[in-house]
Amino acid sequence: MTETSTDLLTLVEQTVEGMGFEFVDLEHLPRGLLRVTMDSPEGVGVDDCEQVSNQLTYLFTVENVDYERLEVSSPGVERPLKRVRDWERYIGKLVHVELFAPLMAEGFPEAGRRKLDGRIQAVRTQDSQTTIDFLFTDEKPAKTPAQAARERIAQKRGKKAAAIEPVAVSFTIDQVDRAHLIAELNFKGK
Repeated sequence: MTETSTDLLTLVEQTVEGMGFEFVDLEHLPRGLLRVTMDSPEGVGVDDCEQVSNQLTYLFTVENVDYERLEVSSPGVERPLKRVRDWERYIGKLVHVELFAPLMAEGFPEAGRRKLDGRIQAVRTQDSQTTIDFLFTDEKPAKTPAQAARERIAQKRGKKAAAIEPVAVSFTIDQVDRAHLIAELNFKGK
C-alpha cells in the first residue's frame, strides 16, 4: 500500500462521513483486520454497516489497501471517546478513563490514580490545549439484571456499600490513554 496510516484514516473518515454517518474510529488489528466504527444519531443498523462495508471494500481495492478482513460496526453502549467533540457531546455522562500516568489529587491514594470512573463536568480548550474537568465518583452501575437485583436487595437490608467522596480533578486530553462511556442500563423495565 502506498498510503500512510494518516492517509488511510483520512480516506476512511471522508468516506464514512460522506455517506451520512459519524466516523468514530479505525483500528489496525492483528491478522490484517481493519475495524471501522461508525455512529449515527438514529443508531446504526446491519444494513448501514453493510452499505459502508461495500463502499470501503471498493475504496480499498481502488487505493490498493493491503488488508485481510474488514469489520464495520457501531461503537456500542460503551462508546470510546477519541476526539474533543466526543468529550463535549457526553458532558454529564458516566465515563471510564485510563491515563498514561497517575493523577495526583487530594482524596486519591498517595501514588495517585491512573484509572478513573466518574462524570465529565466540562471541556475547555485554550491555546490548542483541551482540558477535561472531571468528577471522580467511582460509580459502578449494574451490568446485568441479576447484579441490579442483588444491589436492590442489599440496599433494602441496609447493606449499602461505603460511599466514596467525589473528587474534582482536571486533566488534558493528551494525558488520556483511553476512555469510554460506561453503560447505565435500566433493568427496572420503566
